[in-house]
Amino acid sequence: MATILVTGGTGYIGSHTVVELIGKGLDVVILDNLSNSQPGVLDGIREITGKTPPFERVDLRDREATLGVFSRHPDIAAVIHFAAYKAVGESVEKPLEYYHNNLLSLIHVLEAMREHGVANMVFSSSCTVYGEPDALPVGENAPIKTANSPYGNTKQISEEILRDSAASGDDFQVISLRYFNPIGARGVALIGKLPVGGAQQPGSLHHQTAMGVRESLNLVRNRLQHRTVRPSGITSMWWTWPEYTWWPSKRLLEKKQAESFEVFNWEPGRASPVLGMKIPFRKGHGPNAAHRIVARREGGCGAGLGRHRKARRGAGLEGGKRGGGNPAVGLEPGNSIFETKNERHDNHFGHRVPDSSGPM
Repeated sequence: MATILVTGGTGYIGSHTVVELIGKGLDVVILDNLSNSQPGVLDGIREITGKTPPFERVDLRDREATLGVFSRHPDIAAVIHFAAYKAVGESVEKPLEYYHNNLLSLIHVLEAMREHGVANMVFSSSCTVYGEPDALPVGENAPIKTANSPYGNTKQISEEILRDSAASGDDFQVISLRYFNPIGARGVALIGKLPVGGAQQPGSLHHQTAMGVRESLNLVRNRLQHRTVRPSGITSMWWTWPEYTWWPSKRLLEKKQAESFEVFNWEPGRASPVLGMKIPFRKGHGPNAAHRIVARREGGCGAGLGRHRKARRGAGLEGGKRGGGNPAVGLEPGNSIFETKNERHDNHFGHRVPDSSGPM
């Protein structure tokens, strides 16, 4: 059975992906430097899967250490590359750190893959590569605008590096997944979205406010309208859905790509005004969810809503409505909002009280 190296494998999406890969019978090697997660995540993975995958605590900025991982695990057939700094606001404050970490880490992984004959990569990109889109929902063929933040620019540059590498004639294959806003945790709440340091994304910020970690939730109001959604910051929430975390690796290993470099929007969710999320959070967590309207944070976008039809076709999930087939997607009782209530109360991996409540 193929072995998959998951960088950033103790992070939020990374840990969920590891669980799903193991569930599909694949061998997994987890790599993380634990700069934004805790080793306790490994205990959660073991309790969920009954297996203890090899763990490499490595900083990918260290080239020799990165090469050593591939030497110790010669059966690696593909890499899922999540490891990166990912906070938009922080990247505006610390641009050099973001360029150094995100780009150098990717380059070292690619060099190690080339040296050890590994030709398959799933890359964790971001909807921030679109900048401020001309229209919503945004599709994969939309023009790439100037990034609003250094973080978004690192993802644009990374995709350019990967596109050029795939075109170099080395039989190198890449699937780039442009994520929007992930939310939720597995029902058992043994792994979840609790980063070291302050939260940055809508779901986590809502939860922290509802639980009293933050005094209030800062929301951005703008003039953008989409269908019947009210004019506040618009986003789409997606569940860490098994079929969506497993399918890209399968596509690569089975050589089913249409092109050597493919891009997919990764957000099988529904549009929601960020302010509108307060209603289900009140139902799930109680009334403690104070908010105030503030100016947009540096580097932030007015809205994030993408088309995901291409991904659904590729994953064999065509035919359902937006968010269809996944009861966890959406903002009604019994779905991801309430599932993450368990995550907040029961899963404390990497959780620290933030210093301030920055706007979304």
